[in-house]
Amino acid sequence: MKKELAWPQFITNSLIMVVGSRNRSQLKRPTWIILFIFIVCIFLIAVYVYPPQSTSMCSLFSSQGCGTRSSSTFGLLTPEFSRPLNEQEIQSRIVINEILKFYPVQSKIPKVAFLFLTPGSLPFEKLWHMFFQGHEGKFSVYVHASKEKPVHISHYFVGRDIHSEPVEWGRISMVEAERRLLASALSDPDNEHFVLLSESCIPVRRFDFVYNYLLLTNVSFIDSYVDPGPHGNGRYIEHMLPEVEKKDFRKGSQWLTMKRQHAIIIMADSLYFRKFKYYCRPNMEGNRNCYADEHYLPTMFTMIDPGGIANWSVTYVDWSERKWHPKSFRASDITYQLIKKIAYIDESLHFISDAKRSVEITPCTLNGFKRSCYLFARKFYPETQDKLMKLFSNSTMF
Repeated sequence: MKKELAWPQFITNSLIMVVGSRNRSQLKRPTWIILFIFIVCIFLIAVYVYPPQSTSMCSLFSSQGCGTRSSSTFGLLTPEFSRPLNEQEIQSRIVINEILKFYPVQSKIPKVAFLFLTPGSLPFEKLWHMFFQGHEGKFSVYVHASKEKPVHISHYFVGRDIHSEPVEWGRISMVEAERRLLASALSDPDNEHFVLLSESCIPVRRFDFVYNYLLLTNVSFIDSYVDPGPHGNGRYIEHMLPEVEKKDFRKGSQWLTMKRQHAIIIMADSLYFRKFKYYCRPNMEGNRNCYADEHYLPTMFTMIDPGGIANWSVTYVDWSERKWHPKSFRASDITYQLIKKIAYIDESLHFISDAKRSVEITPCTLNGFKRSCYLFARKFYPETQDKLMKLFSNSTMF
């Protein structure tokens, strides 16, 4: 095979041939014009076949200078990715990046949207009424009742039911219900932060504290951590490849809060949602049980915006008994000391499912300062409401 010539040498040889032919025959002026066009064509073809490597040539062929082709044409193929992204991933990342760059005009009085995911009536509606009272215009309420139409006793909840569908614990229907709640709440442009709560959740701080805590921080309180044990990474299945790699698989609490940008991303996402819909469910191959509500959002936001999440949930839950469900609180457990203790915890505990049954302790830190972690708590039996209301009626309560 003939050795290919570099493009400068190729052009030089062409010029020698042309000049030599001129010396052999005195060409007329029109012929020189044709030759000039011919040389330019050869030059452009050579550049196309042999792209210039010298930085001195960059400005001739790129309006953005050297080294920008991959970043301008494929802005997402950056060094942090260990492989080229496929077409769906590129499209998804473009949408996500545009949403993250968008800062909406803030309303005069931004609101916090409280999203209640419940089977039916809310057992703590009186307590939440006390929590909301006097703060009209700073919050909105949305209720997704999956089994029966709720009966409301507080005017803050009347008319706030959204279109609901059946929800089954551990199934993707839990995530779908969350998306329905977010879609309803996003229709109000004044809602800037979104709080997902269950029927067994209670507040452990007063409204003003909660409002300032959420709106004065620029993160979503999405819990996300690595559990290398069977109830963490052991739930991962290779069918999630290539979009979701095992090293990116995370676990976290379903009960979260998020800023508006992240809520919009959840609405826009179909790529990762489909992966978890089909490949994170109970009774998978190998007798593995994966629960999308514990893994989908922690994994996705760790991948797309790790600096935008706090990595802990502001809803307290006690997993110290290491059972399938967290500890539940009865009326006999309710004391001022208990609620105060929960309100002032400043470290988040993650119970790992490895053989060592280890516990990962994460300080709750914002902007370099340690903060109390929790604004809400679960799971509380309905019988605790009267004692909780007495505690909250105390004007010195937290």
